[in-house]
Amino acid sequence: MEQLTQFMPLILIGVVFYFLLIRPQQKKAKAHREMIAAVRRGDNVVTQGGIMGKVIKVRDDNVVQVEIAPDVRIDVIASTLADVKSKSEPAPAAASDSKGEKPADENPIKKLFKK
Repeated sequence: MEQLTQFMPLILIGVVFYFLLIRPQQKKAKAHREMIAAVRRGDNVVTQGGIMGKVIKVRDDNVVQVEIAPDVRIDVIASTLADVKSKSEPAPAAASDSKGEKPADENPIKKLFKK
């Protein structure tokens, strides 16, 4: 009986580690695997290195071809994708102020030459 009470703190620490560290990490890894499996041609992606681009081709050998600029394509290992943004996401609405006025021109130089 004494041995069981001596091991209870260690067992409790193991349970806490499982629920606070191991289990959330497993869920995150599973979600990442599902995200990678759902990558399709035309999706906008971000790599773990911070490179943003559009998926041009998904190959069977876990490689994705990404276009990062017009006519500039790179091969990326699919597991290094940090985020996948679908091409079907709606564009953000234009900002307007509360009076219903049009938003200010973003380029102040255009204002100088506008007549």
